[in-house]
Amino acid sequence: MSQPLDTLWYTRCPVPTGLGLAVQKGWLKEALDPLGTALQSIRESSQQSVRESHFDHTLRNSVRHGGNIPAIWARAQGRETRVIGLSWVDEAQLILTRPGSGIRSVKDLKGRRFGLPHWRNAQIDFTRAQALRGLENALRLEGLQVGDVELVDYVHGGTFSDAPAEAVDNTLVSSHRAETRNAELVGLLRGEVDAIFLKGAHGVQLAHEFSLVTVIDTGTHPEPLIRSNNATPRTLSVDQHLLDQHLDVAAGILGSVLRAEQWARNNPQETRRFLSYEVNSSEYWVRRAYGEDAHQRLNTGFDEQAIAGLQDFTDFLQRWAFIATRFDVRDWIDTRPLDALSLAPGKLTG
Repeated sequence: MSQPLDTLWYTRCPVPTGLGLAVQKGWLKEALDPLGTALQSIRESSQQSVRESHFDHTLRNSVRHGGNIPAIWARAQGRETRVIGLSWVDEAQLILTRPGSGIRSVKDLKGRRFGLPHWRNAQIDFTRAQALRGLENALRLEGLQVGDVELVDYVHGGTFSDAPAEAVDNTLVSSHRAETRNAELVGLLRGEVDAIFLKGAHGVQLAHEFSLVTVIDTGTHPEPLIRSNNATPRTLSVDQHLLDQHLDVAAGILGSVLRAEQWARNNPQETRRFLSYEVNSSEYWVRRAYGEDAHQRLNTGFDEQAIAGLQDFTDFLQRWAFIATRFDVRDWIDTRPLDALSLAPGKLTG
């Protein structure tokens, strides 16, 4: 029998996730209220050590749904975490250049300069890793390697958790302006580099606003492993202590996520509105970045494609020394919360 849990710490990335919807709809709170468990937001905490748990997963009794790079890194560092679900919502992954650069295809990137972010004080620089992944996957399609282009670093100071986020009309907004500054984009516009990587709703919007040319969008490629990156798949992870001592809470978390995703499939327009709150963008750019059918693809589970994509991406992170050692992602998966829900039908009502 699980012991009562006073507080669950939760966090999600500013991207489409079932957890984000469940928080906005109040269903995570509704699931945990009968258990006597209160909710606290990691990203809104006044303590940086707590906020940093969004990336290093050091906070006991916490859940995270979002980009998989920090989750993989934390696991490789020895954090006792488990994945209780994977979700795969494809998004725009753009290699961009300036008009008149002479770059019309991926082949034209050979010998050119590619701008990369470098957050030197961050525990795990997920922005650099996802840009390298997008570049490598694009080049691979034409028989090229990352070594065939010149990498130019744009160094950022600080960390990703220097300032707390503030909830404004259902949107988490950071007061730390440097967090969203894109030095590589400025470098591209100045002609210092020839191409960069941008993703998601903000990437599509910036490409439009600055009349940039899309060399390739690997997020639309038919091969799943070419689309596999930080967001594909996204990990729903909890710490081992939460699972071992509070399985009812873990099942409640997953149940609220599945409930939100089931609701989304039947409510496309409202889902786009909620997703626009999550990503802090307009519904138009959400549609452009994640597709007309994003509401149909919020499906958390253990799809074989997602598991294969997660393993392939984990191997990539080890190959590029973002993590020290490789591990088998199947050993990271724990199906107990999903199993518990399968024994308690009728809980996923929206």
